[in-house]
Amino acid sequence: MGHGGHDIGGHKVAALAGLSFNLDTLYMTWLTMLVITVGILFVRMNWKLVPDGWQNFVELVIEGLLDQIDSTIGPGGRKVAALILTLFPFLLVSNWLGLIPGFTSPTNDINTTLGLALMMVSIAHGYGIKTKGLFSHLKHFIEPNILFLPINIIEELAKPVTLSFRLFGNILAGEILIIILGILVPYVVPTLWLAFSVFVGIIQALIFTMLSMSYLSNSLQEHHEVKKEG
Repeated sequence: MGHGGHDIGGHKVAALAGLSFNLDTLYMTWLTMLVITVGILFVRMNWKLVPDGWQNFVELVIEGLLDQIDSTIGPGGRKVAALILTLFPFLLVSNWLGLIPGFTSPTNDINTTLGLALMMVSIAHGYGIKTKGLFSHLKHFIEPNILFLPINIIEELAKPVTLSFRLFGNILAGEILIIILGILVPYVVPTLWLAFSVFVGIIQALIFTMLSMSYLSNSLQEHHEVKKEG
């Protein structure tokens, strides 16, 4: 069961060179990128010096995210501003796609959410190594002392797992419930749940983005503090 005959949680799989690819996820991911690209081009072509309606909303979202970047990450936050400002709309559009009949959310596939989570954690480590050096960055694994090494490693491995499963689980569950409610109690209840799912899509995109910022802040803020002390 699913939108337009698509099985929620199931995927059309294609094999290539011994690897399996979820075609519906790939299609919807490219569609998400297309929607965002077209939206950005539209905004840029119609940008006014004196903002009105929709431009006020866009500026409000951008300024809100930039303020959050500054408060969460600190002075080094603007280095990753472009990444965060791209991540949030990508997640938002991805989460909402599955609410349209005939479409699915790329984020209802654990491969997408885990890939995004691994990317953000890897970038955080990359910035940590770049700004502080490899050994200084890895030093936090044995803090406050070497006995905490196993705990710190487990905590680090848990970051992408919890980040990805939270987003994946909420989006997949929302799509499943819309279908079930549509069968059991047509019209009113599914419509109300659809509106709620739009809200959930926003919240889940914000949570993923905020947690990603917190991971990045650990690298960028620590570097700032080291520089200040030196």
